[in-house]
Amino acid sequence: MQVHLPNLTAWYKFTTAISLALDSLRAHKLRTFLTLLGVIVGVSSVVMVGAAIEGMGTYAEVTTSKVFGNDSFLVAQLANLGRTTRKERAEKLRRNKPIREGDLEYLRATTGDRIYYSPYTQTVDDVKRGNLTFEAATVLGVSATLPEIREVPIVDGRFFTDQEERNRQPVAVIGDELRVMLFPDTSPVGETIKIKGIDFIVVGVQEKLGSSGARTNQDNPVYIPATLYFKLYQRRNAGFAVFGKAKPESGLSMEEALDLTRVALRTRFHALPNQPDNFDTLTPDSIRSFVENILALISAVVVPVTAISLVVGGIVIMNIMLVSVTERTREIGIRKSVGARRSDILLQFLIEAVLMSALGGAIGLALGSGVLTFASRFSEVPLRVTAPYAVLALLVSSAVGIMSGWYPASRASKLDPVVALRAE
Repeated sequence: MQVHLPNLTAWYKFTTAISLALDSLRAHKLRTFLTLLGVIVGVSSVVMVGAAIEGMGTYAEVTTSKVFGNDSFLVAQLANLGRTTRKERAEKLRRNKPIREGDLEYLRATTGDRIYYSPYTQTVDDVKRGNLTFEAATVLGVSATLPEIREVPIVDGRFFTDQEERNRQPVAVIGDELRVMLFPDTSPVGETIKIKGIDFIVVGVQEKLGSSGARTNQDNPVYIPATLYFKLYQRRNAGFAVFGKAKPESGLSMEEALDLTRVALRTRFHALPNQPDNFDTLTPDSIRSFVENILALISAVVVPVTAISLVVGGIVIMNIMLVSVTERTREIGIRKSVGARRSDILLQFLIEAVLMSALGGAIGLALGSGVLTFASRFSEVPLRVTAPYAVLALLVSSAVGIMSGWYPASRASKLDPVVALRAE
Protein backbone atom coordinates (compact mmCIF):
# COMPACT_ATOMS: atom_id res chain seq x y z
CA MET A 1 0.00 0.00 0.00
CA GLN A 2 1.45 3.31 -1.06
CA VAL A 3 1.12 6.39 1.12
CA HIS A 4 1.45 9.79 -0.47
CA LEU A 5 3.39 11.56 2.26
CA PRO A 6 3.49 14.98 0.60
CA ASN A 7 -0.33 15.04 0.50
CA LEU A 8 -0.58 13.90 4.12
CA THR A 9 1.96 16.50 5.18
CA ALA A 10 0.07 19.30 3.42
CA TRP A 11 -3.21 18.18 5.00
CA TYR A 12 -1.57 17.99 8.44
CA LYS A 13 -0.17 21.50 8.05
CA PHE A 14 -3.56 22.83 6.97
CA THR A 15 -5.51 21.22 9.83
CA THR A 16 -2.85 22.31 12.32
CA ALA A 17 -3.10 25.88 11.07
CA ILE A 18 -6.89 25.81 11.46
CA SER A 19 -6.60 24.36 14.96
CA LEU A 20 -4.10 27.03 16.03
CA ALA A 21 -6.28 29.77 14.49
CA LEU A 22 -9.37 28.52 16.34
CA ASP A 23 -7.45 28.30 19.63
CA SER A 24 -6.35 31.91 19.17
CA LEU A 25 -9.88 33.10 18.44
CA ARG A 26 -11.27 31.25 21.47
CA ALA A 27 -8.55 32.67 23.71
CA HIS A 28 -9.57 36.25 22.89
CA LYS A 29 -13.37 36.05 22.60
CA LEU A 30 -14.17 39.74 23.17
CA ARG A 31 -11.48 40.93 20.79
CA THR A 32 -12.65 38.41 18.19
CA PHE A 33 -16.26 39.57 18.51
CA LEU A 34 -15.34 43.24 18.17
CA THR A 35 -13.23 42.38 15.14
CA LEU A 36 -16.10 40.44 13.58
CA LEU A 37 -18.54 43.28 14.18
CA GLY A 38 -17.38 45.34 11.22
CA VAL A 39 -17.74 42.42 8.82
CA ILE A 40 -21.11 41.44 10.33
CA VAL A 41 -22.50 44.95 9.83
CA GLY A 42 -21.05 45.16 6.32
CA VAL A 43 -22.43 41.83 5.12
CA SER A 44 -25.86 42.33 6.68
CA SER A 45 -26.05 45.83 5.14
CA VAL A 46 -25.20 44.57 1.66
CA VAL A 47 -27.71 41.71 1.96
CA MET A 48 -30.52 43.94 3.24
CA VAL A 49 -29.92 46.66 0.66
CA GLY A 50 -29.82 44.03 -2.09
CA ALA A 51 -33.06 42.48 -0.83
CA ALA A 52 -34.73 45.90 -0.72
CA ILE A 53 -33.67 46.68 -4.31
CA GLU A 54 -34.79 43.28 -5.60
CA GLY A 55 -38.04 43.54 -3.63
CA MET A 56 -38.78 46.97 -5.05
CA GLY A 57 -38.27 45.59 -8.53
CA THR A 58 -40.64 42.68 -7.90
CA TYR A 59 -43.20 44.98 -6.27
CA ALA A 60 -43.02 47.40 -9.20
CA GLU A 61 -43.54 44.49 -11.63
CA VAL A 62 -46.62 43.25 -9.75
CA THR A 63 -48.01 46.75 -9.34
CA THR A 64 -47.51 47.55 -13.03
CA SER A 65 -49.38 44.37 -13.91
CA LYS A 66 -52.28 45.28 -11.61
CA VAL A 67 -52.50 48.96 -12.47
CA PHE A 68 -51.57 48.88 -16.15
CA GLY A 69 -52.04 45.33 -17.38
CA ASN A 70 -49.51 43.11 -19.13
CA ASP A 71 -50.58 43.60 -22.76
CA SER A 72 -52.36 46.94 -22.65
CA PHE A 73 -51.20 50.36 -23.78
CA LEU A 74 -52.13 53.95 -23.05
CA VAL A 75 -52.69 56.83 -25.44
CA ALA A 76 -52.97 60.45 -24.26
CA GLN A 77 -51.81 63.96 -24.95
CA LEU A 78 -49.09 63.40 -22.36
CA ALA A 79 -48.70 59.82 -21.16
CA ASN A 80 -45.04 59.32 -20.23
CA LEU A 81 -44.70 61.74 -17.30
CA GLY A 82 -41.93 59.92 -15.44
CA ARG A 83 -39.36 59.91 -18.25
CA THR A 84 -39.64 63.43 -19.66
CA THR A 85 -38.00 66.69 -18.68
CA ARG A 86 -39.93 69.88 -18.11
CA LYS A 87 -38.88 71.13 -21.53
CA GLU A 88 -40.01 67.90 -23.22
CA ARG A 89 -43.36 68.04 -21.43
CA ALA A 90 -43.91 71.63 -22.56
CA GLU A 91 -43.03 70.65 -26.13
CA LYS A 92 -45.43 67.69 -26.07
CA LEU A 93 -48.25 69.80 -24.64
CA ARG A 94 -47.68 72.31 -27.43
CA ARG A 95 -47.48 69.72 -30.23
CA ASN A 96 -49.77 66.91 -29.07
CA LYS A 97 -53.55 66.98 -29.35
CA PRO A 98 -55.80 66.00 -26.44
CA ILE A 99 -57.90 62.84 -26.84
CA ARG A 100 -61.60 63.76 -26.72
CA GLU A 101 -64.88 61.86 -26.93
CA GLY A 102 -65.04 62.22 -30.71
CA ASP A 103 -61.54 60.80 -31.08
CA LEU A 104 -62.45 57.80 -28.90
CA GLU A 105 -65.53 57.15 -31.02
CA TYR A 106 -63.37 57.34 -34.15
CA LEU A 107 -60.98 54.73 -32.72
CA ARG A 108 -63.87 52.43 -31.87
CA ALA A 109 -65.39 52.87 -35.31
CA THR A 110 -62.16 52.17 -37.22
CA THR A 111 -60.37 49.56 -35.06
CA GLY A 112 -62.85 48.64 -32.34
CA ASP A 113 -63.59 45.27 -33.95
CA ARG A 114 -60.06 44.16 -33.05
CA ILE A 115 -59.13 46.33 -30.05
CA TYR A 116 -60.78 47.06 -26.71
CA TYR A 117 -60.77 50.74 -25.73
CA SER A 118 -61.65 52.48 -22.50
CA PRO A 119 -61.32 56.13 -21.54
CA TYR A 120 -59.51 56.71 -18.27
CA THR A 121 -60.03 60.04 -16.58
CA GLN A 122 -60.20 60.93 -12.92
CA THR A 123 -60.91 63.60 -10.36
CA VAL A 124 -61.01 63.84 -6.57
CA ASP A 125 -64.35 64.22 -4.80
CA ASP A 126 -66.12 63.36 -1.56
CA VAL A 127 -68.33 60.28 -1.41
CA LYS A 128 -71.18 60.17 1.11
CA ARG A 129 -73.44 57.60 2.65
CA GLY A 130 -75.89 58.97 5.17
CA ASN A 131 -73.88 60.82 7.82
CA LEU A 132 -70.63 59.22 6.72
CA THR A 133 -68.27 60.99 4.32
CA PHE A 134 -65.21 59.59 2.59
CA GLU A 135 -63.10 62.58 1.68
CA ALA A 136 -60.94 62.82 -1.43
CA ALA A 137 -61.94 59.59 -3.14
CA THR A 138 -60.56 59.05 -6.65
CA VAL A 139 -63.56 59.12 -8.99
CA LEU A 140 -62.67 57.37 -12.26
CA GLY A 141 -64.60 57.62 -15.51
CA VAL A 142 -64.06 54.39 -17.48
CA SER A 143 -65.82 52.03 -19.85
CA ALA A 144 -67.32 48.64 -19.11
CA THR A 145 -64.45 47.16 -21.15
CA LEU A 146 -61.80 48.21 -18.59
CA PRO A 147 -61.69 44.76 -16.85
CA GLU A 148 -60.93 43.24 -20.29
CA ILE A 149 -57.97 45.61 -20.69
CA ARG A 150 -56.35 45.63 -17.27
CA GLU A 151 -56.88 43.82 -14.01
CA VAL A 152 -59.78 45.09 -11.89
CA PRO A 153 -60.20 42.29 -9.31
CA ILE A 154 -63.75 42.25 -7.92
CA VAL A 155 -64.33 40.48 -4.58
CA ASP A 156 -68.02 41.32 -4.18
CA GLY A 157 -70.56 41.98 -6.91
CA ARG A 158 -69.54 42.83 -10.48
CA PHE A 159 -68.33 45.57 -12.79
CA PHE A 160 -70.92 47.70 -14.57
CA THR A 161 -72.11 46.63 -18.02
CA ASP A 162 -71.91 48.19 -21.46
CA GLN A 163 -75.66 48.85 -21.41
CA GLU A 164 -75.39 50.66 -18.07
CA GLU A 165 -72.60 52.76 -19.56
CA ARG A 166 -74.59 53.63 -22.71
CA ASN A 167 -77.65 54.56 -20.63
CA ARG A 168 -75.57 56.69 -18.23
CA GLN A 169 -76.90 54.75 -15.29
CA PRO A 170 -75.56 55.92 -11.89
CA VAL A 171 -73.75 52.73 -10.87
CA ALA A 172 -70.35 52.44 -9.21
CA VAL A 173 -67.62 50.02 -8.22
CA ILE A 174 -65.83 51.11 -5.06
CA GLY A 175 -62.42 50.39 -3.53
CA ASP A 176 -61.70 48.60 -0.26
CA GLU A 177 -61.16 51.76 1.81
CA LEU A 178 -64.59 53.11 0.88
CA ARG A 179 -66.13 49.75 1.75
CA VAL A 180 -64.47 49.74 5.18
CA MET A 181 -65.44 53.32 6.04
CA LEU A 182 -68.89 53.64 4.48
CA PHE A 183 -70.11 50.04 4.91
CA PRO A 184 -68.38 48.68 8.02
CA ASP A 185 -71.13 46.20 8.92
CA THR A 186 -72.76 45.23 5.64
CA SER A 187 -72.06 44.40 2.00
CA PRO A 188 -72.10 47.56 -0.14
CA VAL A 189 -73.55 45.79 -3.18
CA GLY A 190 -77.01 47.15 -3.87
CA GLU A 191 -76.55 50.03 -1.42
CA THR A 192 -76.49 53.73 -2.36
CA ILE A 193 -73.75 56.35 -2.16
CA LYS A 194 -73.82 60.01 -3.14
CA ILE A 195 -71.37 61.70 -5.52
CA LYS A 196 -71.99 65.35 -6.40
CA GLY A 197 -75.44 65.01 -4.88
CA ILE A 198 -76.42 62.10 -7.17
CA ASP A 199 -77.35 58.67 -5.84
CA PHE A 200 -75.15 55.87 -7.21
CA ILE A 201 -75.93 52.20 -6.70
CA VAL A 202 -72.86 50.17 -5.72
CA VAL A 203 -72.64 47.12 -7.99
CA GLY A 204 -69.17 45.88 -7.03
CA VAL A 205 -66.21 46.10 -4.64
CA GLN A 206 -62.60 46.01 -5.80
CA GLU A 207 -60.09 43.79 -4.02
CA LYS A 208 -57.67 45.47 -1.61
CA LEU A 209 -54.57 46.34 -3.64
CA GLY A 210 -52.46 48.63 -1.41
CA SER A 211 -50.44 51.58 -2.70
CA SER A 212 -48.38 51.68 -5.89
CA GLY A 213 -46.16 54.52 -4.73
CA ALA A 214 -45.77 57.32 -2.21
CA ARG A 215 -48.71 59.25 -3.68
CA THR A 216 -50.84 56.56 -5.31
CA ASN A 217 -53.54 54.83 -3.28
CA GLN A 218 -55.22 52.00 -5.18
CA ASP A 219 -57.90 51.35 -2.55
CA ASN A 220 -59.89 54.60 -2.70
CA PRO A 221 -61.29 54.56 -6.26
CA VAL A 222 -64.87 54.86 -7.39
CA TYR A 223 -65.35 53.58 -10.94
CA ILE A 224 -68.35 55.09 -12.72
CA PRO A 225 -69.44 54.94 -16.38
CA ALA A 226 -67.42 57.36 -18.49
CA THR A 227 -70.58 58.63 -20.20
CA LEU A 228 -71.91 59.84 -16.84
CA TYR A 229 -68.48 61.06 -15.71
CA PHE A 230 -68.19 63.33 -18.76
CA LYS A 231 -71.58 64.82 -17.94
CA LEU A 232 -70.67 65.44 -14.28
CA TYR A 233 -67.02 66.47 -14.43
CA GLN A 234 -65.50 66.81 -17.85
CA ARG A 235 -64.71 70.37 -18.89
CA ARG A 236 -65.56 71.31 -22.44
CA ASN A 237 -62.83 70.19 -24.88
CA ALA A 238 -60.78 68.67 -22.04
CA GLY A 239 -58.79 65.59 -22.96
CA PHE A 240 -58.36 62.23 -21.28
CA ALA A 241 -56.27 59.07 -21.54
CA VAL A 242 -57.39 55.95 -23.41
CA PHE A 243 -56.43 52.40 -22.48
CA GLY A 244 -56.28 49.87 -25.30
CA LYS A 245 -55.72 46.14 -25.67
CA ALA A 246 -56.03 43.69 -28.57
CA LYS A 247 -59.06 41.43 -28.38
CA PRO A 248 -58.05 37.77 -27.93
CA GLU A 249 -59.85 36.67 -31.08
CA SER A 250 -58.02 39.29 -33.19
CA GLY A 251 -54.67 37.50 -32.93
CA LEU A 252 -52.90 40.84 -32.64
CA SER A 253 -49.89 41.40 -30.40
CA MET A 254 -49.71 44.47 -28.18
CA GLU A 255 -47.28 46.13 -30.60
CA GLU A 256 -49.58 45.46 -33.58
CA ALA A 257 -52.62 46.77 -31.73
CA LEU A 258 -50.70 49.89 -30.72
CA ASP A 259 -49.55 50.41 -34.31
CA LEU A 260 -53.16 50.19 -35.57
CA THR A 261 -54.22 52.73 -32.94
CA ARG A 262 -51.35 55.04 -33.87
CA VAL A 263 -52.22 54.88 -37.57
CA ALA A 264 -55.88 55.65 -36.81
CA LEU A 265 -55.02 58.60 -34.57
CA ARG A 266 -52.43 59.97 -37.00
CA THR A 267 -55.13 59.92 -39.66
CA ARG A 268 -57.61 61.53 -37.27
CA PHE A 269 -55.14 64.26 -36.27
CA HIS A 270 -53.79 64.77 -39.82
CA ALA A 271 -50.17 63.98 -38.95
CA LEU A 272 -47.91 64.19 -42.01
CA PRO A 273 -45.84 61.10 -42.97
CA ASN A 274 -42.50 62.59 -41.89
CA GLN A 275 -43.80 64.12 -38.68
CA PRO A 276 -43.68 62.43 -35.25
CA ASP A 277 -46.91 61.36 -33.53
CA ASN A 278 -48.91 64.33 -32.29
CA PHE A 279 -50.03 62.30 -29.27
CA ASP A 280 -48.22 60.27 -26.61
CA THR A 281 -48.18 56.51 -25.89
CA LEU A 282 -47.14 54.36 -22.97
CA THR A 283 -46.64 50.58 -22.65
CA PRO A 284 -45.84 48.27 -19.71
CA ASP A 285 -42.39 47.59 -21.18
CA SER A 286 -41.47 51.27 -21.08
CA ILE A 287 -42.61 51.46 -17.44
CA ARG A 288 -40.59 48.38 -16.53
CA SER A 289 -37.56 49.74 -18.35
CA PHE A 290 -37.84 53.01 -16.47
CA VAL A 291 -38.15 51.23 -13.12
CA GLU A 292 -35.20 48.94 -13.94
CA ASN A 293 -33.03 51.93 -14.84
CA ILE A 294 -33.91 53.67 -11.58
CA LEU A 295 -33.18 50.56 -9.51
CA ALA A 296 -29.92 49.96 -11.38
CA LEU A 297 -28.87 53.53 -10.58
CA ILE A 298 -29.79 53.06 -6.92
CA SER A 299 -27.91 49.77 -6.83
CA ALA A 300 -24.82 51.31 -8.45
CA VAL A 301 -24.74 54.06 -5.81
CA VAL A 302 -26.00 52.38 -2.63
CA VAL A 303 -24.37 48.92 -2.79
CA PRO A 304 -20.79 50.27 -3.03
CA VAL A 305 -21.52 52.65 -0.14
CA THR A 306 -22.72 49.78 2.07
CA ALA A 307 -19.73 47.70 0.94
CA ILE A 308 -17.45 50.38 2.41
CA SER A 309 -18.29 48.96 5.84
CA LEU A 310 -16.70 45.68 4.67
CA VAL A 311 -13.53 47.57 3.83
CA VAL A 312 -13.62 49.13 7.30
CA GLY A 313 -14.06 45.64 8.74
CA GLY A 314 -11.01 44.50 6.76
CA ILE A 315 -8.93 47.34 8.16
CA VAL A 316 -9.99 46.35 11.68
CA ILE A 317 -9.00 42.74 11.00
CA MET A 318 -5.60 43.86 9.71
CA ASN A 319 -4.95 46.00 12.78
CA ILE A 320 -5.98 43.22 15.16
CA MET A 321 -3.82 40.71 13.31
CA LEU A 322 -0.83 43.05 13.51
CA VAL A 323 -1.39 43.34 17.26
CA SER A 324 -1.71 39.56 17.44
CA VAL A 325 1.60 39.10 15.60
CA THR A 326 3.31 41.46 18.05
CA GLU A 327 1.82 39.64 21.07
CA ARG A 328 2.79 36.21 19.73
CA THR A 329 6.30 36.98 18.55
CA ARG A 330 7.82 34.56 21.07
CA GLU A 331 5.35 31.82 20.00
CA ILE A 332 6.42 32.35 16.39
CA GLY A 333 10.08 32.10 17.41
CA ILE A 334 9.47 28.82 19.22
CA ARG A 335 7.60 27.34 16.25
CA LYS A 336 10.36 28.34 13.87
CA SER A 337 13.07 26.99 16.16
CA VAL A 338 11.45 23.53 16.18
CA GLY A 339 11.16 23.37 12.38
CA ALA A 340 8.16 25.44 11.28
CA ARG A 341 8.81 27.01 7.92
CA ARG A 342 7.84 30.43 6.68
CA SER A 343 4.86 28.95 4.74
CA ASP A 344 3.55 27.34 7.97
CA ILE A 345 3.52 30.66 9.84
CA LEU A 346 2.03 32.45 6.84
CA LEU A 347 -0.72 29.84 6.55
CA GLN A 348 -1.52 30.00 10.27
CA PHE A 349 -2.11 33.75 10.43
CA LEU A 350 -3.78 33.92 7.00
CA ILE A 351 -6.28 31.23 7.98
CA GLU A 352 -6.96 33.07 11.22
CA ALA A 353 -7.85 36.24 9.29
CA VAL A 354 -9.97 34.36 6.74
CA LEU A 355 -11.80 32.48 9.50
CA MET A 356 -12.71 35.75 11.20
CA SER A 357 -13.99 37.33 8.01
CA ALA A 358 -15.86 34.19 6.88
CA LEU A 359 -17.43 33.76 10.32
CA GLY A 360 -18.40 37.44 10.31
CA GLY A 361 -19.87 36.99 6.82
CA ALA A 362 -21.96 33.99 7.89
CA ILE A 363 -23.25 35.77 11.00
CA GLY A 364 -23.97 38.91 8.95
CA LEU A 365 -25.88 36.85 6.40
CA ALA A 366 -27.95 35.19 9.12
CA LEU A 367 -28.59 38.53 10.84
CA GLY A 368 -29.64 40.18 7.58
CA SER A 369 -31.96 37.27 6.79
CA GLY A 370 -33.56 37.51 10.22
CA VAL A 371 -34.15 41.25 9.93
CA LEU A 372 -35.63 40.84 6.44
CA THR A 373 -37.94 38.04 7.59
CA PHE A 374 -39.21 40.23 10.42
CA ALA A 375 -39.56 43.36 8.26
CA SER A 376 -41.41 41.50 5.48
CA ARG A 377 -44.33 40.99 7.86
CA PHE A 378 -44.98 44.73 7.94
CA SER A 379 -44.12 45.64 4.35
CA GLU A 380 -45.94 45.21 1.05
CA VAL A 381 -42.56 44.99 -0.68
CA PRO A 382 -41.30 41.37 -0.76
CA LEU A 383 -38.07 41.22 1.24
CA ARG A 384 -35.91 38.12 1.01
CA VAL A 385 -32.23 37.32 0.65
CA THR A 386 -31.35 36.82 -2.99
CA ALA A 387 -28.55 34.47 -4.07
CA PRO A 388 -26.49 37.05 -6.03
CA TYR A 389 -26.24 39.48 -3.12
CA ALA A 390 -25.61 36.69 -0.59
CA VAL A 391 -22.78 35.28 -2.74
CA LEU A 392 -21.44 38.80 -3.31
CA ALA A 393 -21.40 39.54 0.41
CA LEU A 394 -19.66 36.26 1.32
CA LEU A 395 -17.11 36.52 -1.49
CA VAL A 396 -16.29 40.11 -0.59
CA SER A 397 -15.98 39.27 3.11
CA SER A 398 -13.66 36.33 2.32
CA ALA A 399 -11.60 38.49 -0.02
CA VAL A 400 -11.40 41.12 2.69
CA GLY A 401 -10.09 38.46 5.07
CA ILE A 402 -7.40 37.34 2.62
CA MET A 403 -6.28 40.88 1.77
CA SER A 404 -6.32 42.12 5.35
CA GLY A 405 -4.60 39.00 6.69
CA TRP A 406 -1.87 38.72 4.07
CA TYR A 407 0.34 41.56 5.31
CA PRO A 408 0.29 40.59 9.04
CA ALA A 409 0.80 36.93 8.09
CA SER A 410 3.68 37.80 5.78
CA ARG A 411 5.24 39.96 8.49
CA ALA A 412 4.95 37.14 11.03
CA SER A 413 6.49 34.60 8.64
CA LYS A 414 9.53 36.80 8.05
CA LEU A 415 10.47 37.10 11.74
CA ASP A 416 13.95 35.84 12.59
CA PRO A 417 13.56 32.98 15.12
CA VAL A 418 16.48 34.15 17.28
CA VAL A 419 15.11 37.71 17.48
CA ALA A 420 11.59 36.37 18.06
CA LEU A 421 12.73 34.18 20.99
CA ARG A 422 14.25 37.21 22.72
CA ALA A 423 10.82 39.02 22.70
CA GLU A 424 9.05 39.40 26.01
